[in-house]
Amino acid sequence: MIKRLWWIGLAACLLLAGCATPSRNTLFQTSTIDALLAGVYDGDLTLRDLRRHGDFGIGTFQHLDGEMILLNGAFYQVKADGRVDSPDLDGQTPFAAVCFFNPGPAFSIPAGSGLAALEGQIDLLAPNPNLFQAIRIDGHFNFMRTRSVPAQERPYPPLSEVAASQPVFERQHVSGTLLGFRCPPYVAGINVPGYHLHFISTDRSFGGHVLAFELLTGLGQLSELSQFTMQLPLTDDFAGVDLTPDRGAELKGVEQEASYGARE
Repeated sequence: MIKRLWWIGLAACLLLAGCATPSRNTLFQTSTIDALLAGVYDGDLTLRDLRRHGDFGIGTFQHLDGEMILLNGAFYQVKADGRVDSPDLDGQTPFAAVCFFNPGPAFSIPAGSGLAALEGQIDLLAPNPNLFQAIRIDGHFNFMRTRSVPAQERPYPPLSEVAASQPVFERQHVSGTLLGFRCPPYVAGINVPGYHLHFISTDRSFGGHVLAFELLTGLGQLSELSQFTMQLPLTDDFAGVDLTPDRGAELKGVEQEASYGARE
């Protein structure tokens, strides 16, 4: 009887441990893109806890303070002045999406490819539009154009107002990693349908949200994700935000390069 109870206890422990371990093909997300568009710039999930769900991903930081890159388990924060910092792991995020990157075979990318050409190539390599794809491109770029977002103060303006004046950066002949996700169309309001990519240079001195580029040489990898988990913030801001409006037009305006201010 005691031996039987011991085996039952062991099985329960293994089951609980398995449930606590993030799946290798899961996209984990905190909050929603529509909440971010509406000005919910404070979250309740620390970077330390976010990293328990993945070693790869993108997002932003508390108060909308810059662009997030999570690569090989390390966080990078691209500030609005162009600096790249290593953020405090006890800091929090209002919006982020991460996974454990488990790539398939590497593929080469034709020289001269820009954003549209890369998206077309990935669509051919990953023809199922209803699954998530994590994307990593390591290469040398003829140019890379990015932007970041400045930290905000209360009362928080909507993201469309922030985007109207945020800085744009460009660097010539830069090596680094382009990373992010292709999300299915049905996530509208939850995440960014289609492609959402960030960049970090090899020397970790330049990066941000990708606007445009031209690739000279590069190798790509994809990690297919068939599971999706979302954790919503238990904050007063999130509880009070109106998420009933369709913010698709706002998102499109924020994502388009024409929305941004002067380059630096």
